[in-house]
Amino acid sequence: MCRIAGAPPRILPPLLLMVLAALQQAPIKATCEEGTLCKTGFPEDVYNAVISRGVHEGQPLLNVRFRSCEKSRKVSFESSAPSEFRVSEDGVVYAAKSFQISPGLTEFLLYANDKETQEKWQVAVKLALEPEDSVKEQKKMEDIVFPRHQNKHIGHLRRQKRDWVIPPINLPENSRGPFPQELVRIRSDRDKSLSLRYSVTGPGADQPPTGIFIINPISGQLSVTKPLDREQIASFHLRAHAVDVNGNQVENPIDIVINVIDMNDNRPEFLHQVWNGSVPEGSKPGTYVMTVTAIDADDPNQLNGMLRYRILSQAPSTPSPSMFTINNETGDIITVAAGLDREKVQQYTLIIQATDMEGNPTYGLSNTATAVITVTDVNDNPPEFTAMIFYGEVPENRVDVTVANLTVTDKDQPHTPAWNAMYRMTGGDPTGRFTINTDPNSNDGLVTVVKPIDFETNRMFVLTVAAENQVPLAKGIQHPPQSTATVSITVIDVNESPIFVPVTKLVRQEEGLLAGKVLTSFTAQDPDRYMQQTTLRYSKLSDPANWLKIDSINGQVTTIGVLDRESPHVKNNMYNATFLASDNGIPPMSGTGTLQIYLLDINDNAPRVDPQEATTCQTLQPNATNITAIDDDIDPNAGPFAFELPHHPSSVRNNWTIIRISGDRAQLALRIKYLEAGIYDVPIIITDSGNPPKSSTSILKVKVCQCDLNGDCTDADRIVGAGLGTGAIIAILLCIIILLVLVLLFVVWMKRRDKERQAKQLLIDPEDDVRDNILKYDEEGGGEEDQDYDLSQLQQPDTIEPDAIKPVGIRRLDERPIHAEPQYPVRSAAPHPGDIGDFINEGLKAADNDPTAPPYDSLLVFDYEGSGSTAGSLSSLNSSSSGGEQDYDYLNDWGPRFKKLADMYGGGDD
Repeated sequence: MCRIAGAPPRILPPLLLMVLAALQQAPIKATCEEGTLCKTGFPEDVYNAVISRGVHEGQPLLNVRFRSCEKSRKVSFESSAPSEFRVSEDGVVYAAKSFQISPGLTEFLLYANDKETQEKWQVAVKLALEPEDSVKEQKKMEDIVFPRHQNKHIGHLRRQKRDWVIPPINLPENSRGPFPQELVRIRSDRDKSLSLRYSVTGPGADQPPTGIFIINPISGQLSVTKPLDREQIASFHLRAHAVDVNGNQVENPIDIVINVIDMNDNRPEFLHQVWNGSVPEGSKPGTYVMTVTAIDADDPNQLNGMLRYRILSQAPSTPSPSMFTINNETGDIITVAAGLDREKVQQYTLIIQATDMEGNPTYGLSNTATAVITVTDVNDNPPEFTAMIFYGEVPENRVDVTVANLTVTDKDQPHTPAWNAMYRMTGGDPTGRFTINTDPNSNDGLVTVVKPIDFETNRMFVLTVAAENQVPLAKGIQHPPQSTATVSITVIDVNESPIFVPVTKLVRQEEGLLAGKVLTSFTAQDPDRYMQQTTLRYSKLSDPANWLKIDSINGQVTTIGVLDRESPHVKNNMYNATFLASDNGIPPMSGTGTLQIYLLDINDNAPRVDPQEATTCQTLQPNATNITAIDDDIDPNAGPFAFELPHHPSSVRNNWTIIRISGDRAQLALRIKYLEAGIYDVPIIITDSGNPPKSSTSILKVKVCQCDLNGDCTDADRIVGAGLGTGAIIAILLCIIILLVLVLLFVVWMKRRDKERQAKQLLIDPEDDVRDNILKYDEEGGGEEDQDYDLSQLQQPDTIEPDAIKPVGIRRLDERPIHAEPQYPVRSAAPHPGDIGDFINEGLKAADNDPTAPPYDSLLVFDYEGSGSTAGSLSSLNSSSSGGEQDYDYLNDWGPRFKKLADMYGGGDD
């Protein structure tokens, strides 16, 4: 018969055993005697589990084991209160939420369901509070015996060894030792026949943090090696093993749970050292202000972690030293006294203390923090004017001028809706000439003029104004919501501008009014009735066409030009002129007026044809050209127009015909079938409908040509030959101008090139020197008796004096100069020729082409060569009379180039 120690003598449901163990409950033992029918049983109908006062979510409470004397069953566990207690598959009962255990017992049911047979068992569990001194002393170490693993045989029963259900081991944190400290001894009843070795596994043993728990492999003594800290690890779950010397497992592993019991080793810590809160002034007692929070690393379900709050001090202590209180459990701060006034005390500072051990001042640990409570403003003070009457003044006709500053005082917090003032006028300004704006910085009211004021009409204003806050006063405030004051504003008289009456004057007048005619009178008035001023003076400010003048005294407007409606200065028949009226006030002022002249049209413009050119084709079918008559006049002096061709010359009416098709349009067509291609001037007489009518003869240039199917001329070249149009003539002229410019550029280029060639240094062979040659100068003048020559002038020009010393150019004079250094009339300068022959020819050309030269039979002077010629006289070279009297033998000494002369004039009869 299977029994459970301590159970009443009654038969329980067969074959099964449900075992429950509480955290502090002793092991439940079950025995089966050999040779008897094994049955399940419970020591009690109800199991009592002793746990701590506070239970937090996820905390393990109970271990459930299901044992069968016959064989293992696959069962699942359930709780009757799953919202509070849940059971895992391995039989551990956890708290589903955090709660406090009341002094009375809490009861619930646990169910075991067979997954195969669907059988169901239940047992009742009652939870009781753990005594406060239950952990002060360590329990005596107990031996834990593994259950012997027996094979079960069908047909006969074997005796089961007793089994232990190990309750958790409670170990206080921060133990002082000595270490290692023995906890429990593990032993197997097979150690009598076998040599066993014991070991433990799990976090704290062979897993991090390793080495906290050790076991003697021979004796099975489990010990802790150092103090534990519950705030780091609250519980350890180990497994104990027993093996033989060969390492074979001889017992099933057993679970060992070691709970670290909390000690009060941590002070409360506030989440913030300084807490900021606010409360409106005037708040009633019981008004919530703020919440301060502190935390304690100790177990919050134990006294070590249960905090209590209190206020140590309040500063300032007015109007009451206890203006606030705090909920000792939640940390909520509320007001307990009336009299919060921001204008007196703007901020309170509270020192808050948090103490654990439920606030026990003897055993609890405490900490402090600062709570700063700001008293926020409410509108409990209306604005008040600093004076009952304010004064200001404003010049007349001025706008956007601040005339007075209204000052107020308000005890509320500046720049808040409870302090910001709003102003409004309650009287004295029926026409809305003033407005009051608030200065955002000073909160003053700025009285501003928004409409001009006339001194002659109003000399003073007395305004009534009121001031109030943006938000209404708080309830229960015994003050009027607004303050009132009076504003006295004086208007200052100033010199005003004269005003034309009317400012814009309209005059209707026929165009064509001649100069010197009086048009109208345009005068102004001075609005200053209380100032001593002389008469006004008038002047013209704007007259685009310069048609008018105004009398400076009486304002009479007279014409100085003919009014013409067709003038470009007239828009929509209207001509505008502006005049100025000035007074002699201090300072002088002036006003303007506009004179509008509406010009009535007269028939002063004859009509004309438009366009002035047309094209017609030589076709057998009638081919007409549309023309339009235009007139600068307007109705009734314009259309409808009459069109006709003149009688002379007769060829016009013989070749052409014109027909009016509307009031201002007509068709011009060829009367004959064929007219030679060309451009014809066709005179057309156009008459308007004026009274009297005006007519004019307009010349229409008509181009007659042969046209293709599209109506375009195909013989344009022949027509151009017959008569060129304006565009063709302009094009031809442009071509001629371009051609002339090209020719001119070519001539300039050739002259520049010739100049560069002549300016080069001549590289002449000494044998070719001009002094060794006879040059024929053609007309040589009157001989050496009349002129002296300087033969140095016949040298190469580049080898003689520089230009700065000898004047350059080909010069001529009518007689021999009488001065040693004569001045010559200079003709156009020519470059020094590279050859003497060119030099002489250039001189001849210059003399022949000079319009100021003397008559042709006068003496030609090529240049003045100075006196004292070293060459001697050359006048007898061609004289036969003087040949016998001269000796030319010296010519043989002049070299081969003068051999011919030496032979002709040298010594000898031949």
